[in-house]
Amino acid sequence: MNITGGKYNSLNIETAKFDNVKPTLSKVRQAVFNSLATQGDFETFCDLFAGSGIMTFEAISRGYEVTSVEIDKKTAIFIKKNAEKHKIPINLINYDGIKFLQKTEKVFDVFYLDPPYQSGLYDKALEQIENRNLLSENGIVIVEKPTELQINLGNFVCTKEKTYGDKSICYLKRG
Repeated sequence: MNITGGKYNSLNIETAKFDNVKPTLSKVRQAVFNSLATQGDFETFCDLFAGSGIMTFEAISRGYEVTSVEIDKKTAIFIKKNAEKHKIPINLINYDGIKFLQKTEKVFDVFYLDPPYQSGLYDKALEQIENRNLLSENGIVIVEKPTELQINLGNFVCTKEKTYGDKSICYLKRG
């Protein structure tokens, strides 16, 4: 997969062939970052369920200070090898995403949530982000999910939703 913009534009990032990894399509990545560019001046980005790491690399390429969290050790090693191969500085944490939210004191401008679809992790992550006040005042939570999947937004409000085939991208702000 190629990075779609920024400092590392067109750089080819290998994607792991693991069952738990579903890389975000390039047109979706490009749309997400184009949308972010028009919605505010964001600096920090958390790729909470990193998977292939492609959203992490896209965010780094565009100048965000990125924290990438991936629970699966083999997948995290694969992301790290990609970063080393291309000499991309990365802050990758091989840890459970929900436990990370329970322990971190860092506040982020952008959270990107794309956990395993039927895991129930969407609701748990949103609850932790809200309850622990981990989103900056004007921050955005971006949720990539199957279009038909209903999630509990808590006090977040979906300000924009785009559909790409059977996936939706929801932009959430504080309610």
